[in-house]
Amino acid sequence: MRHTSPQAPRRGRGRPARTVAALAILAATMLIGLQPTSAATASPVPAVPGQGALPVPLSPEEHAALLKEAAEIAAGLATAMNLDPREVLQPADAGQDADGTTHFRYNRTFAALAVLGGDLIVHRTGQGALTATRARSAPIAVPTTTPAIPATQVMATLHAPALPRLVVWAGAATPVLAWESVLEGTQDDGTPSERHIVTDATTGAQLYAFEAVRSDVGQGQGQYNGTVPVSTKRNFLQYEMNDTTRGNHRTYDLAHAESGQGSLFTSWNDKWGNGTQSDARTAGVDAHYGAARTWDYFKEVHGRTGIRGDGVGAYSRVHAGDNLKNAFWANRCFCMTYGDGAGNAKPLTELDVAAHEMTHGVTAATAGLEYAAESGGLNEATSDIFATAVSFHANNAHDVPSYLLGKLLDFFGNGAPLRYMDRPSRDGHSPDYWYAGIAGIDVHYSSGPANHFFYLLAEGSGAKTINGIAYDSPTVDGKAVPGIGRLNAERIWYRALTTYMTTTTDYSGARAATLQATTDLFGPGSTTAATVAATWDAVNVTV
Repeated sequence: MRHTSPQAPRRGRGRPARTVAALAILAATMLIGLQPTSAATASPVPAVPGQGALPVPLSPEEHAALLKEAAEIAAGLATAMNLDPREVLQPADAGQDADGTTHFRYNRTFAALAVLGGDLIVHRTGQGALTATRARSAPIAVPTTTPAIPATQVMATLHAPALPRLVVWAGAATPVLAWESVLEGTQDDGTPSERHIVTDATTGAQLYAFEAVRSDVGQGQGQYNGTVPVSTKRNFLQYEMNDTTRGNHRTYDLAHAESGQGSLFTSWNDKWGNGTQSDARTAGVDAHYGAARTWDYFKEVHGRTGIRGDGVGAYSRVHAGDNLKNAFWANRCFCMTYGDGAGNAKPLTELDVAAHEMTHGVTAATAGLEYAAESGGLNEATSDIFATAVSFHANNAHDVPSYLLGKLLDFFGNGAPLRYMDRPSRDGHSPDYWYAGIAGIDVHYSSGPANHFFYLLAEGSGAKTINGIAYDSPTVDGKAVPGIGRLNAERIWYRALTTYMTTTTDYSGARAATLQATTDLFGPGSTTAATVAATWDAVNVTV
């Protein structure tokens, strides 16, 4: 059953004043963390989250109004949090709960320099009480903003095509002045690359690196979605693949080009594709349909209108490159791109691929989990989690909802799916459980423990059959966990992502964020909270 949240309390002109009055009670930082609770030993009675903590659906205008308010109170918040006078809070996102609690997400600058890893979220209750969650708690106190290493030296060392920008790197224990360089190119599989490298501006040492193009191989051939609706726009004597009901999301044909926007798909009779790759529009249908179902899922389940919550649609590009076995999301173009796979015969345009890629955009607009180390694994897992959620929500008979990603593509030529959420290690690369050093493996594999956590939280451990597919999910210590139902698991992960996770959240931080989200939704000391804690224990994330 889908629960409907009551309308949000109307924000009056007196709200900012009340916020400023309440700044005195803002704690310096509220670090999210709960004490471990005892493991659940029996299946709980199906829980219903408290309606107050569920997100309120916001129109683009209401979202913009919250961002405006976030800007108006930013200076007062910075003062109340004892930030350096040279620091400025810049609104990045905002949301509101049914009980009137508002969450303002900010990026920071220091002396007009971007602070990487300095993001934070301010939470304001309906009564005006304020708390905060930070990516890092260390104060920004770099001794100088004059670099010892010149930009030209960094550019030459990295063979970068352009000068780097000066930033403050706050992702480590002690913030430092740094250079951020962007190297563009192509990854090994042909996917475009936008690699960010952070270099210490005093010593020249490399501090951090991450990939900005969120990519993933996936499944999809046009015929797998079957006969589906395609939202289009009439333009004189033809129709365009332009979904005017979902932010004008358009779908383009790259015709095997490696760059550019491509040509917008059109049809004279509003009929698209033929279920095979003899018609280029078949892949366009699947991509367009996947984008629509993903938009609908986030709006209908979480009240989010569009990837950024602003009602603006992204766009899709299909038939990218030659034999490109990948699909990827890029923030710079605010778009999804799909290759045609081996032999240009298997476009990666199936439903869960579209949902996976669009979720990268949602993550970028909210927590901004950096695409490296443990935060990168959590970024990938978030896309897998909501790809699964969208699949179940759409319930397409031609692509039976499951916890197996890529099950129809036959990407490896042996009938195996790309990923198994019930036991990630079945792919031969992804660990089932967290371990020290997991930050050093590819983010598509370090996602394993989070994917496993979500499956266990939704369905519980042990053998079971869902939609005709057999699963058998283990735990690290052999102790059974009962599960709380998929919808509740989705709500918890979404709230943790949008309300408490930051750019550098690791597995320990994800545990804390989901426990706090569970407390918000189900109350402190609830059976559901105990199950969430026990489920993290089951994948070896114990603190």
